[in-house]
Amino acid sequence: MAEKVKIQMEYPMHCSPKVLYMRLSTPAGLEEWFADQVNLVENTIYSFTWGDAPQNAKIVASKDLKFIRYKWIDDEDPQAYFEFKITIDELTGDLSLVIIDFVSEGEQIDSAKLWDKQVHELKHVLGSN
Repeated sequence: MAEKVKIQMEYPMHCSPKVLYMRLSTPAGLEEWFADQVNLVENTIYSFTWGDAPQNAKIVASKDLKFIRYKWIDDEDPQAYFEFKITIDELTGDLSLVIIDFVSEGEQIDSAKLWDKQVHELKHVLGSN
């Protein structure tokens, strides 16, 4: 199994933490920008579908309006996860979305581009492009 590399991206957002957190933590919110279809399978397990390829992820940690961390169930790397974190600058009050992901070595640029595209869609959904 190849070792995965942690990547982190930060995106300025123009919305309230509550509105953003709903888009990051609920099946309906995630379906608006992240996957073609998102369903709750069990308490903390979501099924994400792109085209005909469903993939299950478990919520492994969360704090309301602050962050939510998912782990792909079929990911063999015990350290790997993806996380959406909401940060607010204490001085300016600016809100940012920080995304942490673990990707295969050599896929950092492609993964970052994919996240850029996804977040662009999220901003469009939020009306803050």
